[in-house]
Amino acid sequence: MADGSGDFRQCSPFETDFPTNERSQSAYTPLHTFDLPRGADKHYQQQYADMYFLRLAQLKPAVEEQAEEAWGNMKIGTDTPQHVDRVLDVRQGIPSWVVGTVFVDMPLKPNVLDDISKDHWISAPPTRERYTTDGKLDMMIEDESGRLQISGDSLDTLGLVTGCVIAILGHENIDGVFNVIDTKYADLPRQPERWEKDDANLALSGGKIKQRRARADRIAIISGLEIAGDSGNDLALDMLTEYLIGESSDPSRPEGSKKISRLILAGGSLAHSSPIPSREEVSAKKGHKKYGYDSAAYDASPTARLDTFLSDILPTLPVTLLPGVTDPASVAIPQQPLHAALFPQSRALANSPAFKNDPHLGFDSVSNPWEGDIDGWRFLGTGGQTVTDVQKYLDVDSTLDIMDAMLRWRCIAPTAPDTLWCYPFQDDDPLIVKECPHVYFAGNMPKFEVRTESGPFQQTVTLISVPKYSETGIIVLLDMETLEVTHIDLRVGESKP
Repeated sequence: MADGSGDFRQCSPFETDFPTNERSQSAYTPLHTFDLPRGADKHYQQQYADMYFLRLAQLKPAVEEQAEEAWGNMKIGTDTPQHVDRVLDVRQGIPSWVVGTVFVDMPLKPNVLDDISKDHWISAPPTRERYTTDGKLDMMIEDESGRLQISGDSLDTLGLVTGCVIAILGHENIDGVFNVIDTKYADLPRQPERWEKDDANLALSGGKIKQRRARADRIAIISGLEIAGDSGNDLALDMLTEYLIGESSDPSRPEGSKKISRLILAGGSLAHSSPIPSREEVSAKKGHKKYGYDSAAYDASPTARLDTFLSDILPTLPVTLLPGVTDPASVAIPQQPLHAALFPQSRALANSPAFKNDPHLGFDSVSNPWEGDIDGWRFLGTGGQTVTDVQKYLDVDSTLDIMDAMLRWRCIAPTAPDTLWCYPFQDDDPLIVKECPHVYFAGNMPKFEVRTESGPFQQTVTLISVPKYSETGIIVLLDMETLEVTHIDLRVGESKP
């Protein structure tokens, strides 16, 4: 019965105070470092060779600084090594050092003739997992003047790949080969202070610098959902959704999920698209298309299922979505954000008062690679293609070793455009690391790994190798105050450091 005020809740025998969970929102600032020009400004008439010269011009001063510091007062016998500006100015028998771009001649590397073969329906060689061979590889260093063949025992242990810029110390022998004694690279660049970007933006807008308190939030990083058109991974997605929104039936899980303030999907959200069909498959599919639509050639259910998954978690958890090698985005690096038309439900939920009516705060479809600030920390992440392509050049199994080398080379895609497709940049190469990140992650890796690396000027970087969720059930959790990394395996429900 009512009490005369029209309020029936006071008389309800079912009235119960249920606990409510609230997530604190993380400070999120995407940097759009890898966004390509739009419209007429985006074209592909440029020469790819200009990328190598541009990369060399931008990294050469930093490499020369490292080399000068190490070799400036060095003696080789009675001689002091001389700095040579161009590789073709090296003189036989005279100790010297020079800066250039590495080129590794590997006979198993793919070439443009393979792509032409595919276009003309000729059987092309299968994709190789490694380009390495048992024989000794020819390695050269080049600049705008030409190439110089290099050799030396130290080169076999360095793990150099095509595209990295280094300085080499040694002398040229009678055969015209430069015998390398030592090498130097740019090493980690300057690392911004925490909240530096946010405080600078506040200062420019006339705002007052905030006094920020310690946070207990976490960032969740997942890659390789590999959502397909069938219902094969429905259970894995349901378990993931329940964990992220805090409704897991396991009492050991919800407490940790309440502290997650943002989810990063690091590529591979959709299952792999179909390869180029054979002539027989094409002829078999020819027939009448109802309303111009051929369901055998296109299936919209994977993207619809991804949109449904995102819409289930977006009311409570903001999402940053990177494309990957299996997603419907541009093939060339940097891959541009997945088109907004793929996510009709998610877009509507992201533009809500819960996210201050800013869709990017709620659901941000970004590029791959991606760079941004979360709670003041600088993040740099990829969908994994840049790491796996470098791994094909080396007999190295640890992805963290490769990620560390990329940062010290100051280039997160050194093999582009040699064996990794990319946009032909002319004026500025965003693939060069200009500021050292605090967190560098790569998605779709073989296994979960984490390591902390330090630089010459107290830089500290947390490297994270994120495996495929569809194969491992692993969610990576990053503490936003200490940058401590843990992971949870939803197949067994155990949180591990």
